[in-house]
Amino acid sequence: MKIRSFILVLFLAVAAMAQAQLPSVTLKDINGKTINTANLSNDGKPFIISFFATWCKPCNRELTAISEVYDEWKEETGVKVIAVSIDQAQNINKVKPLVDGNGWEYEVLLDPNSDFKRALGAQMIPFVIIVDGQGNIVYKHNGYTDGAENELIEKVRELIK
Repeated sequence: MKIRSFILVLFLAVAAMAQAQLPSVTLKDINGKTINTANLSNDGKPFIISFFATWCKPCNRELTAISEVYDEWKEETGVKVIAVSIDQAQNINKVKPLVDGNGWEYEVLLDPNSDFKRALGAQMIPFVIIVDGQGNIVYKHNGYTDGAENELIEKVRELIK
């Protein structure tokens, strides 16, 4: 009986990890509004959270590549992208000019102490997660190579089927 109990506990632990929810961290958006990350949503549709910094070239390439197809993605799947800057407080004033200069139409959050990034277990950037319509983290990815955004939209398409 003990082995069955252990297996059940192990199974439930693995299932809980597979359906992890967003941690609760208080951040500000690019306009100064306070946001609790546990409440991030997209009206029951999937959304992508991409961690970046103004100084991170691969991050900026990824967000620019997504920006080029973002309107098509939104129309096809309803997906939303939330970009989270991990620039430290002394560099936070560089975020809005970068976003505006690139024409990124994302919701942008500021994580100057990397609290949200750390709560998600991210070690490096770029770091991207996909959250399904029920608020479960269903995909995580580190790094960026040209074309990797295609994998993101494929994962989103799988979620909306």
